[in-house]
Amino acid sequence: MTFRTLTGRPPKLPLPPLATDCHIHLFDSAKYSGQPGGPPVPADALIAHYESVQHWLGLERVVLVQGNAYQTDNRCILDGLDHFGDSARGIVAINPDVTDQDLDAMTARGVRGARIMDILQGAVGLDALLDVNARVAPFGWSLIVQFDGCEMLQHYDRLTRIEGPYVIDHAGKFLTPPSLESAEFQALLRLIDRGNCYVKIAACYETSRTGYPSYDDVAALSKALIRHAPDRIIWGSNWPHNMATSAGTYPDDVHLLDLAMDWAGSNETLQQIFVDTPAKLYGF
Repeated sequence: MTFRTLTGRPPKLPLPPLATDCHIHLFDSAKYSGQPGGPPVPADALIAHYESVQHWLGLERVVLVQGNAYQTDNRCILDGLDHFGDSARGIVAINPDVTDQDLDAMTARGVRGARIMDILQGAVGLDALLDVNARVAPFGWSLIVQFDGCEMLQHYDRLTRIEGPYVIDHAGKFLTPPSLESAEFQALLRLIDRGNCYVKIAACYETSRTGYPSYDDVAALSKALIRHAPDRIIWGSNWPHNMATSAGTYPDDVHLLDLAMDWAGSNETLQQIFVDTPAKLYGF
């Protein structure tokens, strides 16, 4: 049993074929333990649970992202990749001293990226970003990067030195959503315009101050990002919503998907966000 909602009404509009969820986590307390330095392990979020959500929402491809609780123990993600096969890709947490042998082995199992997480007890922070980038770029991996977007100006120069593609998570993860005219949001747009930066639309509920049902403040940022560069945007459900600890705090997955599809605004943009850009970025 789980408190998580695994099925419900269908989305208001069907997703295009081969639609991709670019951000989920898996947790399995029977097989894997939390690691020192990480937050507590959330309640179980099993492969079978996600497969129910995936079918419910009409998703066919998935990107499995290492959860902070497991730090650099990537076994849960790697086992998930073995289960899903070619319909999945993985993002792991690694230190710069990772061996070529390990990188080769993970690539063969479907890993295509490394996670840089400078918030919420992430395993590998921005101080290691460029070193990790140098290790994984030869293997065709990208990065996903998460920090408080209100610090965008502080980290801007470091981000411009990334070689190859990278993704800034959660519409910039502005813990206090700024105006569209703010220096921080404009800096994010400039990063996109440099040619190798993508942005993931996900988890609006985590940072919105205006809240349910429309999350208007984060929605405004997300829609502006989509208008600015529809071919540089991907989407993730952020399942299983690690901040939720009970049914009463659990987000509505189908409502969140409906909002994202509404922000996209056209079938062409939906195709880019949910299918074409993830396929390009992760090699589906």
